Amino acid sequence: MTDFFKRFDIVLLLISISIVTVGLVAIYSATYTGESASTYFSRQFLFAGISVVVLIIVTYLPPKTLAKFSYYFYGLSLLLLILVLFFGKKISGQKSWFSVGGFGIQPSEFAKLTTIMALASFLSNDENENKLSNLKNFIIAIAIIAMPVILIMRQPDMGTALVFLSFIIPVFFWAGLSPYWIIAIISPVIIALAAFFGDIYFYIAIALLGLGLVLFKQRYIVTAVIVLINIGVGFGTEYAYEKLAPYQQKRIMAVFDPTTDPLGSGYNVIQSKVAIGSGGFFGKGFLQGTQTQLKFIPEQWTDFIFCMIGEEFGFLGAFIIILLYCILIFKLINNAYLCKNRFLGICCIGFASIFLFHLFINIGMTIGLMPVIGIPLPLVSYGISSLLSFMIMIGIAMNAYRNRNIYI
Repeated sequence: MTDFFKRFDIVLLLISISIVTVGLVAIYSATYTGESASTYFSRQFLFAGISVVVLIIVTYLPPKTLAKFSYYFYGLSLLLLILVLFFGKKISGQKSWFSVGGFGIQPSEFAKLTTIMALASFLSNDENENKLSNLKNFIIAIAIIAMPVILIMRQPDMGTALVFLSFIIPVFFWAGLSPYWIIAIISPVIIALAAFFGDIYFYIAIALLGLGLVLFKQRYIVTAVIVLINIGVGFGTEYAYEKLAPYQQKRIMAVFDPTTDPLGSGYNVIQSKVAIGSGGFFGKGFLQGTQTQLKFIPEQWTDFIFCMIGEEFGFLGAFIIILLYCILIFKLINNAYLCKNRFLGICCIGFASIFLFHLFINIGMTIGLMPVIGIPLPLVSYGISSLLSFMIMIGIAMNAYRNRNIYI
């Protein structure tokens, strides 16, 4: 029994189940009709049980098997992303879902998981600790990420596509890519944001980028090319913004001032902030939230589920759920650090990045600090595809803990 607890990550399991339980409570309240549990709650409850079983199975799979089949899972997810463009159900202008027996299956949720697995398998399939230093390998790694992103953007689902970009830097850094190239990769995003806020921010960002790259004393021609590319990105930011769909532009502007479109893009944000603010420190109590029970927030059981937690359980409830997420993310990173198996370690870092990105963006959406881009709260928001994929991630992380002293 002692050996079992030494090899079984009971803390990660209990934290995950705790978060899922919070999600079930939140979905029950968010969809409560005054008579009985909703279909949403019943489905989520069913798949919560199924996902725990799947998690346990994944925990005990041989790491070699996970690595070996990662490319097959990745190929299957790409196939499903192609098929959904032709046979998927169109919801809110997006073809992201298959309707199977009354259940909605979203291939892009599983693609997050399989892409990290395939990337981890590629980066760990030889003894080279710095595989990304080779240009060919670097291009292949980028292509592994780019293929699902391109297909998801065709749906179109910009929010989910951005999730794939969130784990590039952490995974590449963990895999041994030099800080010089890490800065080179992330700089276009920073420059674009600076240019969006104004010319003065753009010029300052370019100056700091150039100075920072020069300090690495790499080839100056390469540095000059990187800076020129970033200058092009900065000048093209306004053009790219104009090419966005009107609803996407409104969502971005709603971050700065939701009242610019209070009945449209800013409506959910305004109502969500009212709900969270009205919860106070201890909240109004389970099933007592006025914003929640009167359904002021459309489909609040999905992307805006956090506002229900804030209203009915207050600051204290919101703090506890964020604390649980922090422990979970810490455990994922710690398992990566402890694990000698390179494939499992890279997977853990990728999963931690996805959890952190989802957490940051989703809560940012509900309190008006981030644009509304349809990012669910992991293990809490309604969605059987999301729930199952996240629980498989947890299972692989527990597998890493179980086999942390095994190289192969």
